[in-house]
Amino acid sequence: MIKTGAQHIASLNDGRSVYLNGEAITDATTDPAFRNMIATVGTLYDFQSAPQNIDLMTYEIPQEEGGSSGARANRIWQLPRSHAELVERRRALVCWTEIHAGFLGRAPDHVASCISGMYMGRDVFEADDPKRAAALADYYRFARDNELYLTYVIINPQADRSKAAHEQADEFLTAGVVDEDSEGLTIRGAKMLATGGIMANEVLVTCIQPLREGDEKYAVSFAVPMNARGLKILSRKSYEAEAANDFDNPLSNRYDENDAVLYFDDVKVPWERVFVNQSIEMCQKQFHATPAHVYQNYQAQIRLMVKMRFLAGIAKRIAETNGVIGFPQVRETLGQLAAETTMVDALVHSMEVKGRQAGPYFVPDRQTLYAAQVLTQQLYAKVITTLRDLAGGGMIMLPSSVADFANPELATLIDKTQQSPVASSRERVKFFKLAWDAVGSEFASRHTQYEMFYAGATFVTKGHCFRTADWDGCTDLVDRMLDSYSLDTELAGLQPAAE
Repeated sequence: MIKTGAQHIASLNDGRSVYLNGEAITDATTDPAFRNMIATVGTLYDFQSAPQNIDLMTYEIPQEEGGSSGARANRIWQLPRSHAELVERRRALVCWTEIHAGFLGRAPDHVASCISGMYMGRDVFEADDPKRAAALADYYRFARDNELYLTYVIINPQADRSKAAHEQADEFLTAGVVDEDSEGLTIRGAKMLATGGIMANEVLVTCIQPLREGDEKYAVSFAVPMNARGLKILSRKSYEAEAANDFDNPLSNRYDENDAVLYFDDVKVPWERVFVNQSIEMCQKQFHATPAHVYQNYQAQIRLMVKMRFLAGIAKRIAETNGVIGFPQVRETLGQLAAETTMVDALVHSMEVKGRQAGPYFVPDRQTLYAAQVLTQQLYAKVITTLRDLAGGGMIMLPSSVADFANPELATLIDKTQQSPVASSRERVKFFKLAWDAVGSEFASRHTQYEMFYAGATFVTKGHCFRTADWDGCTDLVDRMLDSYSLDTELAGLQPAAE
């Protein structure tokens, strides 16, 4: 059975411990700080379960992957075995992403891609510890068959970044193993950054940052439900709670996926949920020696591809609304933005075309992915600045709220002052409210920060690009050119002719 929106929303009312503004939230599905976003996630599941979308959004699970006759799953869990299947999966992800215009960085397809990538490389886990590999394989099938929405926390609290995790003033500032017995691990401490955690069923907990000798207790990888006993979800400020309505805040009122710090107050993790146990080497291998890191970030670039199209649409509509679409300098700006949008699209397609076999699976090209990450980290803030330049004061000079239209006198003044050659005053205000929420609101500022750093600091992504570049192919071209001429030949040509 394919999960519906109502089923997912009901699954979140599970007694989880969520904290906001100094208080415990008893039911996030009905709380004004989270309910609209949760409803948005519900629309994703309603879309996939609609009869006309079943073939687009789901696939029949192969028997070799544990599927029974006719059993289907969302394509976020699909393990492509060919370029055609990878493209088929991408088309489903694009359709899902278009529902939220790319503003959900941790929609269900992201961490599902991570777990799927780990499963594709389960031989790496097998070589380290067969029991942990079996736990991973079982969990992949469990999450797939139960359509779990997963988030993850893979970053340690910043604290004193000059010191290793075990050197911090509090030994268990970072979540680590405080006890181990026949039943499993006991975890104490904090992890960041549970984006989408309020809307998720379970969380993958591990570390993608390099760990040092002595950090073994923090080198774990496991999954627990968001309502696990002792797990506390510490929410950041809710932008949704500050958004009065759809008209004034059309994005932050519906697409604030939230971020949270998770604190593990001696949370018990059974062995069947432990994938890496206190191994610094395996914490890195689970991402980079398997397709996981590539597969999850390929999904992120698909999402960004859709988001770039949305922002390009905002840019063109700004120019049309302000009547400047015919100005040569505006067309030049829009042409540059079109080129940048197409570049992201082309990089996604290139990852697929240049993909490779990883055992029986077909995975995107690693080098193209890392090139895309480096370029798009720099690109997003530039695009936001471009939209600001195009809009000028148009996004600021707006009525205070939708309530202004309810006042006949103010409504008359709005009709006079909010003019456009292509839209009514109300249409103009509606559009620029949307543009501001995408570009300049607190919600929008968070997205700029997110797009700049979700893949890691720029030196991290550039390091990935450096390590995976075909330097031999590049320097071989240089060597071939150097070998095509020589100093001796040139000197011989300078010798005086014999008498």
